[in-house]
Amino acid sequence: MLRRATTIGACALLSLTLVSCVPEGPPTVDSGPARPARPAAPRPQTTAPTAPLVPPGPPILAPFEDTFDRAALGEDWNALSPGWHIENGRLCGKNARNRGIWLRRRLPVNARIEFDAYAENAIGDLKVELWGDGESGATSTSYTNATSYIAIFGGWRNSKHVLARLDEHGDDRLEIDIDPKSDDERERPVAVGQAYRFRVERADGKTIVWSINGVEYFTLTDPEPLAGPGHEHFGFNDWEVPVCFDNLKVTPL
Repeated sequence: MLRRATTIGACALLSLTLVSCVPEGPPTVDSGPARPARPAAPRPQTTAPTAPLVPPGPPILAPFEDTFDRAALGEDWNALSPGWHIENGRLCGKNARNRGIWLRRRLPVNARIEFDAYAENAIGDLKVELWGDGESGATSTSYTNATSYIAIFGGWRNSKHVLARLDEHGDDRLEIDIDPKSDDERERPVAVGQAYRFRVERADGKTIVWSINGVEYFTLTDPEPLAGPGHEHFGFNDWEVPVCFDNLKVTPL
């Protein structure tokens, strides 16, 4: 079954019901049945952090690239878990438990973010955060207090692809249910060891478009965009299974 917004207009209708939601259960590696829709509730207000744990880096004003061809993470990265490291020229993580690694350099409001992603386990669970605060991670088992948009490829034990705002378990998230027998490429599970080229773009200040290997998965138009102080960073994330990333490129638009 495929649930997605195919046009910006359709996504605008979805985004009008963005809410703060009760988590549906354990983290992204756990599956569960679809839930019935619930009445919309007001979204929480998000504010910029007042005491950054790590000073933010400079703004990205020209294309920025990181190929991770070195031994150490380096000063551009703020790792919230010791599970993040450089391995064979790739940035890899394991058992981060939604304590990701943030790029300290600051994103512009409009940018194209591209990178390669690899699942090292059949569970999949490739996850990134977009336009977050650059210092926050999960404070409980369920990641319901993010500061970012969250893109999850093969989450919930490789049963869903999801694009969420602030709460990866929220009723307002866009999702695709995975069907291994489907002819639709968007419904296929994440394969171990395969390179997936992610591309996430915001060009108009409010519309997030997420594609993988040239195929569009989601478009989300947000009437209250995450932008400006408190929402200027990109990060990779992980729950338990090993994942790796490479060839990051951020292009201002």
